[in-house]
Amino acid sequence: MGMSAGSSGGGSKAVPFINVTPLIDVLLVLLIIFMVITPLKPSRFKALVPEEPDPNQTDVLPNPLTLVVTIDNDLKLKLNTDEIGSVNDTGNLSTRLAQLFDQRRQDRAYKSGMEGRTDLPEEDRIEKGVFIKAPRSLNYGEVVKVIDSIKGAGANPVGLQVDDLPQ
Repeated sequence: MGMSAGSSGGGSKAVPFINVTPLIDVLLVLLIIFMVITPLKPSRFKALVPEEPDPNQTDVLPNPLTLVVTIDNDLKLKLNTDEIGSVNDTGNLSTRLAQLFDQRRQDRAYKSGMEGRTDLPEEDRIEKGVFIKAPRSLNYGEVVKVIDSIKGAGANPVGLQVDDLPQ
C-alpha cells in the first residue's frame, strides 16, 4: 500500500508518437483523385444563342379553358374576346362567369392534371382560374371592383397580368 491511487508505477511518462506514414499515403491518394477529377469539370459555360424559329412550326393554341378578363383604358371589360360591360357594371361579367362554371361542372371540365384525383372534391377539380389583364396606368380601385365580381362568381385562383398598354 505504498503507492498512491493516482500515480503510475514507473515514474517516467510515455511520450506520444504519431506515425505519419499512413497519413502521407492517404494524402497521396486524395491528391491523385483530385488530379483525375479536375479535368472533368467544365472550364466554361456554353452560350446558347437564340435561333430563327422553325417556319414549319404550327401555332400553339391556348388552353380552351383559359379565361382572361381584359380591362381597357376606357374601363370596358372583355371576357376573352367578348365585350361584357364595364368596370362600373360588373353584373354581366359575374353572371357569365357563374354560367360558365356551372357548365364546366356539368361537362366535368377539370384542371390539367386533376382528371384522376378522386381524393379531392369535384368542386376543387373544376377549372375556375381567371386572369385579369389591365394596363399599368389603371386606378387600383377599378381593378379591385373587377376582382370582387370575379371572386363572387366563384373563380379561384384569380391571376393578374399587368399590361403596358399605351396611356
